Amino acid sequence: MADKTDTTMKSKLRILMLATLISMNVGCKMQTPKSLPNATTFQSALDSQINDNMPGILVTVISRDKNIEWSGASGYSDKMNKTKLLPHQTFRIASVTKTFTATTILRLWEDGKFKLEDPVAMYISNEHSDILKRGGYNPQEITVFHLLTHSSGLSEHTHSDKYQLPYLKSNHVWTRTEQLFELIAITKPVGKPGNQFSYSDTGYILLGEIIENLTGKSLGEAIEDQLNLKKSGLKSIHIEDEGGEFDNERIHQYSENEDTYIINPTFDLYGGGGLLSSTHDLCLFYQYLFENKVFRKKSTLEKMLAPLSYPTKPLLDYRMGIWETEIEGMKVYTHSGFWGTQVVYIPTIKTSIAVNYSQRWNNKGVAPIIPILIRQLMENNPDQTIR
Repeated sequence: MADKTDTTMKSKLRILMLATLISMNVGCKMQTPKSLPNATTFQSALDSQINDNMPGILVTVISRDKNIEWSGASGYSDKMNKTKLLPHQTFRIASVTKTFTATTILRLWEDGKFKLEDPVAMYISNEHSDILKRGGYNPQEITVFHLLTHSSGLSEHTHSDKYQLPYLKSNHVWTRTEQLFELIAITKPVGKPGNQFSYSDTGYILLGEIIENLTGKSLGEAIEDQLNLKKSGLKSIHIEDEGGEFDNERIHQYSENEDTYIINPTFDLYGGGGLLSSTHDLCLFYQYLFENKVFRKKSTLEKMLAPLSYPTKPLLDYRMGIWETEIEGMKVYTHSGFWGTQVVYIPTIKTSIAVNYSQRWNNKGVAPIIPILIRQLMENNPDQTIR
């Protein structure tokens, strides 16, 4: 009886040892260079961006095809106090807000709240219509579609001298109405509605007003409600002055080494900018958007991304709250923000990348880290799991 028991135990041990060796062998194969990138590879890329002129960087990469969901940070959230930057921290996403504003408008459109061809005069205040008229604009000719695509002929209120950094640091409290007055005080129409692309923050602050008037809610509440941000787990995304549980996690952001932390959020709050987010939640929102989890209908996303043409070729291949370009030979959809933010979605590999540099890069073209990360993704094993 004892011999049989010993034989059985030895057999079980041999099986266990064999299973362990197989497991170890598989594990070793997964760690070969072909299995990169891994978290260390990504982190090294981030660390390489830090220097005396670049105090901090935040990045998230989410790839369905490559089974990756990774967030990292390098540098400081406050360079004066040498406070370490952490991956979950939030920042002003500036013009990346336009993707959220456009998506909210299109959610209301697909629910039949208005037509894209409707004149903006139907949905903005009489006071704001009158201001536009005084500036040489016709709010009966400018449509919601024109605002979404930056083809309204509106110039740009941010060209005002009041948008220079010394004035912004005075903690001036802006209103949407005051920003419209700045538009007509310093600029003239750039052309007829629908005739050309001309990027305009002013157009998007009018879209913010339209959202508020159509929903009866503040812009932040409407964006959260229409896009189901909280229900989707995107808890860090919110309009800055409306409060949020991550407000105390906001990092310091710099422009030409000037700390912009104290600038009153109202300078960029009304639809052209205004949201705070982490890179993780920005990435995840772009994933949801392109996975058709935001709109009720697939055709709405197709409408948002439909190419446009003008008599004169535009500087950006802008659609509605997003533009198409090419990075490392791959088509991407993207938006960037003034304070050093960019998000891209790469359809061919179902991948999103969100970046925030706490000191603005030159904001011309693509954030420097993004091509590096894309090359790392494309050069290596698509089956590697990174967390």
